Amino acid sequence: MNVMTNKKPVLGFIGLGVMGEPMCRNLIEKSAGTSGVYIFDLNPEPVSRLSDAGATPAESISQIAGSVDILFLSLPGGAEVDNVLSGTEGVFANARDDLIIVDLSTSEVGLTRTLASAASDQGFRYADAPVARTRQAAISGTLAIMVGADKVLYDTIEPYLACMASDISHCGEVGAGQMVKILNNMVLFQTVLGLSEALTMARRAGLDGEVLFDALGKGSANSFALQNHGLKALLPGNYPEQAFSTGYAKKDLLYALQLAQDTGTETPGAATVLDIFNRAIDSGDGDKYWPVLMNVIDSE
Repeated sequence: MNVMTNKKPVLGFIGLGVMGEPMCRNLIEKSAGTSGVYIFDLNPEPVSRLSDAGATPAESISQIAGSVDILFLSLPGGAEVDNVLSGTEGVFANARDDLIIVDLSTSEVGLTRTLASAASDQGFRYADAPVARTRQAAISGTLAIMVGADKVLYDTIEPYLACMASDISHCGEVGAGQMVKILNNMVLFQTVLGLSEALTMARRAGLDGEVLFDALGKGSANSFALQNHGLKALLPGNYPEQAFSTGYAKKDLLYALQLAQDTGTETPGAATVLDIFNRAIDSGDGDKYWPVLMNVIDSE
């Protein structure tokens, strides 16, 4: 089935985790121009909740692949995306003709291009569309999404991405979305490390951290990182486990460092963050919200 016809496409969504569940809920509630949304996840709880919201559970990856026209993936990383797509019971082996695959996960650039090429060889179309911002943004539908795809495919999927995001950037051909996303995270991690250093120094020197961050927010050091990670995580010491963990953050940073290696780029700032992440993980904070790297700085 070709979704470029006037017939409403059937959507699918695999991966209903911390970000995937609210993203899928917005897709269900806002995508009026569809013939339904199929869902799949190994965890039955979000499947049950989204079924109540109007989605149709699939029994397997192969079933959902054979039932939909546009398939969204929201998975922990590239290895999981590869497994879902390339396994013997996976998407490639069981999908309809002309399937569109939209990877909302953060995956390694080289792997993304390899999977996109494999998809093309089988007559499928592939877009990388990793998401940025917080879980609250996923809930409210105000994510930022960076897309790598040809223009025709981008125009096809953009209305559905708009159900989940308030800012959508067409970054270029396939792989470009992943590049922008991992570089975004690399910069974010370094910014939060700088905030952690500043907050620790201020407190040790007798300055109230709230005063510091309020003043930074009125000056040239203001940033999304300050307003969200600084005020909501670093200042109160709030690092829950049901959030984007240090382990996942390290995975994204390693993707950026791989891109640095591929392009012959020195990244001393990113290398420092990797060291701090490793120390946070070694201290037992690997499952906590990644701004917990503050604890490493504060422990010195």
